[in-house]
Amino acid sequence: MSAQQTIHVGGEWRSAASGATREIIDPADATVFALVAEGGTEDTDAAVAAARRAFDEGEWPRTPVAERAALLRRVADLLQRNREALGALESRDAGKTLEEGRVDVDCVADAFRYFADLVMNESGGRVVDAGSDEIHSVVVHEPVGVCALITPWNYPLLQASWKIAPALAAGNTFVVKPSEITPLTTVELIHLLEEAGLPDGVANIVTGAGDPVGARLAEHPDVDLVSFTGGLSSGTKVMRAAADSVKKVALELGGKNPNVVFADACESDEDFDTAVDQALNAAFIHSGQVCSAGSRLIVEESLRERFIGELARRAEKIRLGRGTDHGVECGPLVSPQQLAKTEEYVASALAEGAVLRAGGRRPEGEGYEGYFYRPTVLDQCHREMRVVREEVFGPVLTVETFRTEDEAVALANDTEYGLAGAVWTADPGRARRVAGRLRHGTVWINDFHPYLPQAEWGGFGKSGIGRELGPSGLAEYREAKHIYQNLAPRPVRWFAG
Repeated sequence: MSAQQTIHVGGEWRSAASGATREIIDPADATVFALVAEGGTEDTDAAVAAARRAFDEGEWPRTPVAERAALLRRVADLLQRNREALGALESRDAGKTLEEGRVDVDCVADAFRYFADLVMNESGGRVVDAGSDEIHSVVVHEPVGVCALITPWNYPLLQASWKIAPALAAGNTFVVKPSEITPLTTVELIHLLEEAGLPDGVANIVTGAGDPVGARLAEHPDVDLVSFTGGLSSGTKVMRAAADSVKKVALELGGKNPNVVFADACESDEDFDTAVDQALNAAFIHSGQVCSAGSRLIVEESLRERFIGELARRAEKIRLGRGTDHGVECGPLVSPQQLAKTEEYVASALAEGAVLRAGGRRPEGEGYEGYFYRPTVLDQCHREMRVVREEVFGPVLTVETFRTEDEAVALANDTEYGLAGAVWTADPGRARRVAGRLRHGTVWINDFHPYLPQAEWGGFGKSGIGRELGPSGLAEYREAKHIYQNLAPRPVRWFAG
């Protein structure tokens, strides 16, 4: 198996300067299915230098907005053209189902179109009233410069697009470092940017490990902004590394997301079925490897036994397997490390008194040679348990109960994270009250997981800094500049000379 040239610098595809390669593993059967370049510091420095030249001397930052928007739309069209191939590659690389991979491609195309529309619909700047007809004052927005984009392994193509689309719309150049575990669809996206006509040097990619590639990007003095999505510990390292050069930092660091279910949301059989179904979706989509996964089910005490009994019954019936196989509902975990981490969290929860209601084991038999783990429901959990406090990033759902609305809110907010949460209730007043009190960046009412490219995505607390998507997602990649013009200059006579 020959290694792909997966490092792209200044318009040229190349191998790593060191010649090193990395095996890409299919998590469904633990076999190697691709070899990629394993970049290092030398490759990273070359990519940053190319992005720097393209920004300082190239045409892209000065390209008219209409032309930048047109390129983004061409990329969206190319993504849809390659939907099946990209969806299948995402499925095999990350372990998710084929349908999830296809949906990801659709969402990526939507993001490119959204940011194209957003920049086209903007005015030429915000006029500031200086209180005099002799003064023209306006605030304009310009690209930040060279952006380092560091993306996670769970949604490789989607998370790359949430950074690349606004960065390009604003007129920046960039170096993207995808996760070393799942880099393949991001490499394909760079190929599509080339095909769409993006000038050389604007888009650069270095495949390789977080240390040295990500670490070097975060500290590099010629990088003006670093946008990182990943774990809390890695995010704090990025922030420290960026501090010396005082560059802009945007961090999306995950969550421990509550799904609060009031008994009045389940009074009819249809409503009960919907709430249970959505609780399964919240926790087990992509085997729970989702930053916004509803991994903390907080259910009203009077509903508890009926709700958890049915949820556990359905969890045991979830069909595991290779994501591209027909009828599979849930794929493997992404790596042996993630599998071992999930097993360790479940073991610690049981040792701390949790009651296993479903899952809690690897599936047995042919077809499960990869990193599979059964969707797991842990009942009788409490805040002191590690599995309740810490992000598992696996198919593990914990159950807590409450009796009053105040108690439900307190439990939902009792986390150092604050990315997303949901409330299920038939009472419109309660829905508004609880949503208003939850300290989370996204709150769903009687739903879980949908997002809109027009609406900001990000969290409170240790879920990060800044926002992706929406107008704020574009603003992250811009600097505001105030231009003050005196139309009738005259001496001030401050100094009597």
